[in-house]
Amino acid sequence: MTKRFTRTLAAVALGASAAMAMTACSGPSQTHSDESAGLPSSIELVVPFAAGGGTDTWARFVAPYLEKKIEGNPKIVVENQPGGESITGTNKFVTSGSTDGSQLLVTSGSTYIPALLNRSEVKYDFTKLVPVVVNGTGGAVYVSSSTGIKQASDLAGFDKTLSYGGISATGNDLVTLLAMDVLDIDIDATFGFEGRGPARLALERGEVNLDYQTTSAFVSQVQPMIDDGKATALFSFGVPEDGEIVRDPALPDLPTLEEVYENINGEAPSGEAYDAYRAFLSAGYFYQKGIWVNEGTDPAVVDALRAAAKELSTDEEFIAKSKDALGGYPLVSGDEAQEDLTKTFDVSEAVRNYTLDLLKNSYDVTVDTK
Repeated sequence: MTKRFTRTLAAVALGASAAMAMTACSGPSQTHSDESAGLPSSIELVVPFAAGGGTDTWARFVAPYLEKKIEGNPKIVVENQPGGESITGTNKFVTSGSTDGSQLLVTSGSTYIPALLNRSEVKYDFTKLVPVVVNGTGGAVYVSSSTGIKQASDLAGFDKTLSYGGISATGNDLVTLLAMDVLDIDIDATFGFEGRGPARLALERGEVNLDYQTTSAFVSQVQPMIDDGKATALFSFGVPEDGEIVRDPALPDLPTLEEVYENINGEAPSGEAYDAYRAFLSAGYFYQKGIWVNEGTDPAVVDALRAAAKELSTDEEFIAKSKDALGGYPLVSGDEAQEDLTKTFDVSEAVRNYTLDLLKNSYDVTVDTK
């Protein structure tokens, strides 16, 4: 599956045209369009985020294409249930007990990470939920030129504290915090930004000097800063291939964290810090967006939904129009991703405890766990 990830991404990054489609949706119905598969004529796509955000945009882009591939072409209705860093809506989906395919859950990395940290508010378990389709993304870390860093190798012996602007220490920002921990770089972090856009603007204003952006924003918003000499790219998060992290085909000129570490230290990264980084990187990026059903959903319904996702992943029109919404990263059906996802959400106690200690000791963030 990971080879397919990199092959498809490379093809899309080179050849896909940029466009985006949105759709208006109507209310759900419980009648069925295909009695043999138990598929409803209307499906509620639960998005546990506010309308207009990245995950909502992703869901509304995918929905009209997916409904054309599902048997009977059921209408897909997007239902936003924001709150609690996506925990509120996800908890509601799981406790509703819906198993007939009339409700599907949309997730993002910031939905997964609270579960991996075992936060007390979380009532869901991604080792039990059933994946229909997942979609990864990429990203890159960079600094302001005011730091004096002109290339990633300048991090060798760097003894200053970098200032970072984040949304939440227990969301996707955690991956960047763990990455810099692997490189043994001190960070003074401020959380509470409303999005990556405001955090980037804070760097442009000189309020912070370390940031990360997902691939599409990096290419469109950060690369011009680099070209103007106002910022320096450090590394990308890469993509998985045969258990290793390789360069992201969408950002081929950027080294991975692993390359930067080896260049500085003369050996590949290993140990607790790197184990924690890899664990949260997979959930936060390689499978960042997803559609899921509850445990116990009729296998015929699961098979029909996954078949639709698999067909969509190779649809030429969808691929050609998906670059903006999906960042050029391929959809992967749930059956293809199942084994990797099982490993991703099986985080060891040692990794979890290391991460919780890092949050507490370095960022004064105490997580209330179960």
